[in-house]
Amino acid sequence: MTANRAGTGAYSESVADDSDASVSRIEPSDTLSTGVEDPVIQSRNLDVFYGDTQALRGIDMDIPEKQVTALIGPSGCGKSTFLRSINRMNDLIDVCRVEGDMRFHGKNVYDDDVDPVALRRKIGMVFQKPNPFPKSIFDNVAYGLRVQGKDENVEEKVRSALERAAILEEVEDQLDSSGLDLSGGQQQRLCIARAIATDPEVILMDEPASALDPVATSKIEDLVEDLAAEYTVVIVTHNMQQAARISDKTAVFLTGGELAEFDTTSKIFENPESQRVEDYITGKFG
Repeated sequence: MTANRAGTGAYSESVADDSDASVSRIEPSDTLSTGVEDPVIQSRNLDVFYGDTQALRGIDMDIPEKQVTALIGPSGCGKSTFLRSINRMNDLIDVCRVEGDMRFHGKNVYDDDVDPVALRRKIGMVFQKPNPFPKSIFDNVAYGLRVQGKDENVEEKVRSALERAAILEEVEDQLDSSGLDLSGGQQQRLCIARAIATDPEVILMDEPASALDPVATSKIEDLVEDLAAEYTVVIVTHNMQQAARISDKTAVFLTGGELAEFDTTSKIFENPESQRVEDYITGKFG
């Protein structure tokens, strides 16, 4: 099976009316002995190419529901490529080609009957650099709800999203002010509020704290742990200490796009099975 670009032009927080046909359920054809029961996301023999360059090689992974799964590894190892494959963000790259399966509730998201825009409604994304719209704080969070036509109780839903993103108290009196006027850390939490306002099942985060100062980073880490009570969170981080602090499961990618090891975070950091993973964790390379 080969899945090429869908060419939707939609960005990760785009929304659309979804239906049973757009992201329907099928039974997984196989399972992995990863200790993950009823995984929300599964990859099977996943290969990703950018032109003639292979970025991921045969990735098999089961991602559990309502936990934090961290993706770590040296620069250029494919962890962000894997993240973007989950909700088909790689569709927006002309030279990208995907082979193998990426399943959401057992359904291969690269099947022809899957609407990528509807998929991204269920699997939202927060990027490395905060990207608030040039709108008010309120309108930033309300954007997805209005696109979906969910105008009922918008104010209540916006305030709830801001509260869950741990920023409501800081902006409660300035909801009409531009989101661009916030600090970097506040902008990132605003983007998280925008992502969760439409109630996705999964939140993807691509190094969400890498551009932030230590205080703002600490707030984002606390928020990620809180979000896992409601959402499945998959986070790419270059900071191994951050992964150890906030994640339940950790996947270690190594140069060449190989998944070297995937296990509980405590096992990865305290007793990895792979010598190469131990060498990476202890700083011998990477």
